[in-house]
Amino acid sequence: MSIEKNTNYGSISVSEDAVAALAGEVITECYGVVGMSSAQVLRDGWAELLKRENFARGVKVSQKDDGLVIDLYIIIGFGMKISAIAEEAQKKVKYVLEKSLSLNISEVNIYVQGVRNIN
Repeated sequence: MSIEKNTNYGSISVSEDAVAALAGEVITECYGVVGMSSAQVLRDGWAELLKRENFARGVKVSQKDDGLVIDLYIIIGFGMKISAIAEEAQKKVKYVLEKSLSLNISEVNIYVQGVRNIN
């Protein structure tokens, strides 16, 4: 499934995988975020750090009437304040995706799947 947008010049189609990859890149740049984790932790067994080419496994993109819903599954650094990291990550992901895609982002949900040492 892809996200469609019509302009005066024609239509634009963006795949959900492209949105997921962009969201994964943005979230991993946020302070306190060690990396992405699989959304299927129960199936996969434990929260493993995903490599750049697998960021889409840690992001779920869905569409609602009022915009896109982005679910991000992350691992944060040990000793960090979880609520502050999650709130700032939500703001940054929403801002970058809205500016990059010119689409409304209605929700950015953060799921902390684990805590790791930053070393």
